[in-house]
Amino acid sequence: MTLEEMEKCIVRYTDLKPCKTAFIDAHTPGSNQKDNFTIIGSGVSESPDQYVHIDQSPGFNIGAAGQPPGCTNSLHSHTTAEVFYVFKGRWRFFWGRYGDSGEVVAEEGDMVNIPTGMFRAFENVGEDYGMLMAILGGDDAGGGVTWAPEVINDAKDFGLILGENGLLYDTKKGEILPKNVNPMPLLTETNLRNFSEITTEEFINNFFVSSSELKQKSQNLPLNVIGVDGILKDRPGFEVDYITSDTFTEEQYSSSRHEVNMIMSGEWSLEWDDNVATLSPGDTCLIRPEMLHKIVPKDLRSASLFRVTKTDDQAGPTWRS
Repeated sequence: MTLEEMEKCIVRYTDLKPCKTAFIDAHTPGSNQKDNFTIIGSGVSESPDQYVHIDQSPGFNIGAAGQPPGCTNSLHSHTTAEVFYVFKGRWRFFWGRYGDSGEVVAEEGDMVNIPTGMFRAFENVGEDYGMLMAILGGDDAGGGVTWAPEVINDAKDFGLILGENGLLYDTKKGEILPKNVNPMPLLTETNLRNFSEITTEEFINNFFVSSSELKQKSQNLPLNVIGVDGILKDRPGFEVDYITSDTFTEEQYSSSRHEVNMIMSGEWSLEWDDNVATLSPGDTCLIRPEMLHKIVPKDLRSASLFRVTKTDDQAGPTWRS
C-alpha cells in the first residue's frame, strides 16, 4: 500500500467535518449546539447533510460527538453497542426512562460501554468544548436511534419531524414528509416497560473504566478493555485493547481482521513496507486485513491508543458472562 493509499484510511482529527443537524433534537434548546462526526461507517445520523469520512464499515462504526459546555445529547437507546471514551473534557452520562436512574461523570481517557436497550444521554459538564469518541456495533450501527417519546414531541415545537424512514424533515425550511412516509411512531407504554433500568453501582462495576485504572492495569502487556475476558466483559462484534508506550509491539505484524487505531495521547508512527505516517491525538486509522505493519510511539514517556478489532460475534444486545 502506498503512502497516498494509506492516507485515505486515516482520518485526521484536524480534518473532522461536523454535522450540526444530525439528530431529531438538533433545534431543541439545550441540545442545539451539538456536532456529530461520522468517521468510519455510515453511523446513525438522521440527516442527509452528514459527512462520512470513510464509508466502508469493518463490522463496526467509528464516530464522535462534540459539544460545548452545558449541551446535552437527549435520551435515546441503541440495539447494538455504544462505547465512548472521553477524548476531551468532562462528561456526565445519565440513564433510565427519564434519565434519573443513575449517572456517572467521566474524565479524559475514561471509557463507557453503555448497555443496549436502555435510555441514555450525556452532557458536557466541563468548562470547554468537549469531544467523545464513539464505537458503534455492527455494519449498520444497529440501524439507527430509538428516541424517548418526549424528545420527538419537543422537536416538533422547533420544526423537526423524524420520518419512519429514519430521515429528518425541517418544517421551518418548508420540508414536509413525503406522501409515502409516516412520522416515526412514539413508543407505547408497553414498549417503554421493556427498557432496562440499572443502578449507578451496577453501571460503574460493569460498564465504566477510568483512565487511572487503565494505566494501572496496563503495566506489561496490551490491556483488553472490552471482550470476553476484558475489564468490561462484552461481545459486541469487536474487542477494544488499550496500548501504551510501555506495551506496544515493536515487531511488525498483520491480522486477518480489520482493526482501527484511535490515538488518545502522544505521537505515533505507523510503519509499513518502506513507508511511515505520523498519527496524532484524535486521529483514527483503519488497518486492512493482512497488512504487515507496526505502530510505535515517538516518545516513550507518554503515549496511548485504543485498538478496535473485529470479532466473529454478532452485533446485538449487551452480553453478560
